[in-house]
Amino acid sequence: MTNDELREVLRRDVVAAAPALLGSILVRGSMRARIVEVEAYRSDDPASHAFRGRTPRNGVMYGPPGLAYVYFNYGVHWMLNIVCHEPEDPAAVLIRAAVPLEGLDQMLVNRGVSRDKDLLSGPGKLAKAFGITGADTGIDLLGGNADLQLLAPEAVVTNVLTGPRIGIAVGKWHDVPWRFVDGDAVGWASKPRKM
Repeated sequence: MTNDELREVLRRDVVAAAPALLGSILVRGSMRARIVEVEAYRSDDPASHAFRGRTPRNGVMYGPPGLAYVYFNYGVHWMLNIVCHEPEDPAAVLIRAAVPLEGLDQMLVNRGVSRDKDLLSGPGKLAKAFGITGADTGIDLLGGNADLQLLAPEAVVTNVLTGPRIGIAVGKWHDVPWRFVDGDAVGWASKPRKM
């Protein structure tokens, strides 16, 4: 799949697009990691930042597919999302976990840890390892010109596990199966790993 083809997939329903992102490669400088876990969010979803309408924080979600939407979660962690759907129809996919491929030493320095166990097994860990902050919001991840990029997967991940999203409050669609994990890379996913 090419990045242009991936962008077309992202224009469709975010729940169908999310598992198509599995196997994509996140790139920043010398760092590369293969995405193995994602979650889908759309505007009619009470857990989505767009559920109550446009704000200065979520405005990029109303843009074209392929843009980075980065937000600060609970004042602790940055979280990387990829915008989906057509403009003015806000949706995004949260990148939850990845397998490190290249640039491991830099990821360890960025995380401030000395071992790679669970290095990218959560959205906050992944963002910190890649130096992702709010300054990255609005970057076209699929355009090929930014420091932070996403490369379309070379092959479709066929062993996809689904389950409920993590950390969603009861009553905010906490039980919808919109978490997608590469079943061949469960050990790299965030906890809980059972689906």
